[in-house]
This record gives sequence, C-alpha cells and structure tokens, in this order.
Amino acid sequence: MNQAALHTPEATTPHPGPLCGLRVIEMGSLLAGPFAAQLLGDFGAEVIKVEPPNVGDPMRAWGRHKPQGRSLWFPVIARNKKSVTLDLRRQEGQAIARDLIAGADVLVENFRPGTLEKWGLGPDELHAVNPKLVMVRVSGYGQTGPYSSRAGFGSIGEAVGGLRALSGEPGQPPVRVGVSIGDMLAGTLGALGAMMALFSVLKSGEGQVVDISLYEAVLTYMESMIPEYALAGQIRERSGSVLPGIAPSNIYPALSDAGEPGEWVVIGANGDNVFRRLVAEMGQPELADHADYNSHEARGRNMGTLDDLIAAWTSGLRASEVVARLEAAGVPASKMYTARDMLADPHFAARGSIVTLPHPTLGDFPMQGVVPRLSATPGSVRTLGPELGQHNAEVYGDLLGLSSERLSELEASGVI
Repeated sequence: MNQAALHTPEATTPHPGPLCGLRVIEMGSLLAGPFAAQLLGDFGAEVIKVEPPNVGDPMRAWGRHKPQGRSLWFPVIARNKKSVTLDLRRQEGQAIARDLIAGADVLVENFRPGTLEKWGLGPDELHAVNPKLVMVRVSGYGQTGPYSSRAGFGSIGEAVGGLRALSGEPGQPPVRVGVSIGDMLAGTLGALGAMMALFSVLKSGEGQVVDISLYEAVLTYMESMIPEYALAGQIRERSGSVLPGIAPSNIYPALSDAGEPGEWVVIGANGDNVFRRLVAEMGQPELADHADYNSHEARGRNMGTLDDLIAAWTSGLRASEVVARLEAAGVPASKMYTARDMLADPHFAARGSIVTLPHPTLGDFPMQGVVPRLSATPGSVRTLGPELGQHNAEVYGDLLGLSSERLSELEASGVI
C-alpha cells in the first residue's frame, strides 16, 4: 500500500467548506438519502443524523467484510455527520424532531411517501415552524403518482429507469453494476436539488420540497433512449463493453507483468486523428485509410473486425506496455483499476484522491476523497461515521437546551 496515497495535505487538513453554517437533518437509512447528506457534509454542512434508538441505521451492519465486526461502509457514508437517537414513532420523539427541524436549513429523508405525514412531520407542519426549510424527499417512485406508495430500492429504480435493461452482454440476462448506482445517482441529484432550493430561499425567503424518485434519477442519465424509440422505433439493447456504432472503444486482452494472459486494457480511439495514431503504433498505419475504417461511420459498421485486429495486437503485449505505448502516442488507454491499483498510483496520491482518517478500532481508514474540487472553499473529510447516539448530549443539550436530567429521562424511556 502506497502510504503517500494515504497521508496527503488534502487528507489531513480539514476545511470548513462553502456550506459551513448550514444545518442539515438527516432522517432515513441505507443509501440514497444518506448519500445526499454525505455530499452536503463533505462541503461543510453540519449534518445531524437521526437514528432509531438501540439499532441505528442498518448501514452500520452492511458490507461483506467486517473486521472486528465493524462495517467498512458506514464510516464512509456517515462521514462528517453527528449521530443522535430518536424514536420518531412516538409523539414525544416527534415533538423533539420538530424542535430540531425548526432550527435547520435542510431536511433529508427517504421514508416511504406518507410516513412523515403520519408522524405529523409533513411539509405543512414543518413549514409552519420553519418557513425556509428545504425538504429533500427521496423515494422509489416519487411523492405523487399511482406508484408512489410502492416500496422501492435502488435496484428497482435501476430497472424502472432503464439502466438494468442495458447492462450486460447481448443475449444474456441483465446484470447489475458493481455498486449501488441507482441510490448514488438519486443522492447526487438530491444534494443538487437542495442547493438549488436553498438558492431560491435566498430570493423568496420560502422553502420547498425537493422530490427525488429513484427511477427518475436513473432515467435522467439515459441519454437519447426515449427519442430513439419514439422517433426512430429503436429500443436500446444490451451491448456489453461497447457502444454500438462507436469504434474502436472497447476492452482488449493483454498479458500481466508476469507474462500471463488475463489482463485487460480499455482503449478509446474512435476519433479520426486518434485512430490514426493508434494504428500507427500497432504497426498498421494503412488501416487509417482503409475503406472499412477511414471514417467514424465506417468504423462503427465494422467494429467487430476492427476489435479483432486490435485484440490480436494487445494480446501479445503486457497491459502496462500497451498503456505506456499508447500514452506516448496520445491515445487514451488504461488498465482496469482495482483498489490495490488506486492505493499504489502516484496520480491518486498527488491529488489526494484517497483520504485517510484514524478509526478508533481499525487504525488507518482510507476512502475516496471529496468531489468536486473547489479552488477557494474546498470540501474535506473531517470525521468518520460516528457511534450510535454519540452526539445526543451535544445536540439535545447544547442545541435544544435539554437538561441532563431530561436527557436521562428520555433515554430511560427509550425516546432517545
């Protein structure tokens, strides 16, 4: 492991961030809503995560690998947050929630539509105590429409939004992307929606609801899929590692540094000039003027045979050599990065793409850094995910003014 990738100035110097002074209340669990709040926290917002007493967010137990019984996912998605416990199903808990939200700028929640209303925490009730509140509401199908009451996880959003139908090899069943992309897309748009709504508050003085559905978050990224069917009668199909008609842009076999097969490189050379540089490096410059490959359209029609020619060249070379030669030739190419590659890569280290904070039981805890990068007011990772209820005294005592005796009563009764 490259220690330079773990201890960069960007990793170890906390920045207040452009959202310093913004208070966000996070109510919800798992991924989409908490990811939206994570993004706001990365840029300095005070994020207070409300969790059920005793059990907390299920994310605390998620993940395939749990050294010393600790989730490796929760410290990432709950970074830069404070944790308080509160039973929102009880009237006393709902009253405390209203007091907490009265002093907040943003509420992020991802309960099923109607849940907050059932608890007396719907938009009408909350805007009565905090007219400027921005409510980010993440759900499977949105707050309105005939499907709004249906349960929906990210996988459902990926299916309904069109992504799953396009993922995988032709003629094979659809596959999932290796991360929870539907949730992350919804969370990203939730954070973006919050910032747009907050900008509106500056002008109007009035808050509003940001309605994020998982399926629409995915649908937003589906390029021209809708007009392709409506206007051209074409339904996009699974195409594996290529985009139909875009060539060469694929993965190609190569050798490991030990000379063994099994490595892959990705090459993107679909522009005319870049293609000319590729085939020159391959020792076949005549292909650039061949009728089958001398234009974007021609290469798209003959992508299969073209990929075979490129694969025949790469398969006899080490992946590192292919990448080095194409880099020198000005052709975009890369090996397939894993976490091991990222932690050893000098570019990741130079930019602080991986940041590390100390974990109380696991030691150095590396994770992805903050994106986007702001030149004057950058974000930062200041803390890892907190212990359950770690900030009860701070938030309920210092923020709401509850006495230690009152906190003890609430804890004994199971409200917090």
